[in-house]
Amino acid sequence: QVQLVESGGGLVQPGGSLRLSCAASGITSSLYAMGWYRQAPGKQRDFVAIFTSDDNTIYADSVKGRFTISRDNAKNTVYLQMNSLESEDTAVYYCNARALRSGLESAWGQGIQVTVSS
Repeated sequence: QVQLVESGGGLVQPGGSLRLSCAASGITSSLYAMGWYRQAPGKQRDFVAIFTSDDNTIYADSVKGRFTISRDNAKNTVYLQMNSLESEDTAVYYCNARALRSGLESAWGQGIQVTVSS
């Protein structure tokens, strides 16, 4: 069973930083792209960043230059370093493991709150 557990969220001031972690179990890291999505109240869940198995990274335009995604395959963990946080970054952040091969299970984490406020 694939399970994703996020941690590291919380309340920070504008301009501050947070580092989110997503620990995955039940997967082989090389067979999954792992990334982050976020959903603000009343809005659609949006793509934030992804780290593919070939070390390619893709970012949403809204977070380029501020967020950095990284991956530790040995720990089956993906991170999202968030710097220069803005109030617009406030959302529930979800970890995603997307299977790169057919027949493999993909999964979402339960979500973790990030609040940027004075």
